[in-house]
Amino acid sequence: METKSLFIEFMGESPTIRVLDYLLTERDLDFSITDMAKNAGIGRSTLYRVWDDLVKNKIITPTRVIGRAKLYKLNKNNIKIKKLIEIDDALILEDLKKRSEKQKIKVTA
Repeated sequence: METKSLFIEFMGESPTIRVLDYLLTERDLDFSITDMAKNAGIGRSTLYRVWDDLVKNKIITPTRVIGRAKLYKLNKNNIKIKKLIEIDDALILEDLKKRSEKQKIKVTA
């Protein structure tokens, strides 16, 4: 059974959310379409179905070309993406605090 990320649990499980989750997790790296689909856990054909929306909303931006592969990364200059990064970071911090409290309870018990 695959564990869901905090972002997917919070936002829901759709192909676009899965891609966003992967790109948010690896926000400083760039990827080919094939790598993005594979690592987001969706098929390439599914990624191609949502691709136009990702480009139109400036969620991704092209970075470079290696051979025939064009690489893309999360557009961290987009205000919507900045807000999603804040949400993702807040979810992680909240989870860390909960885990920390559980550990404190275990230690004192």
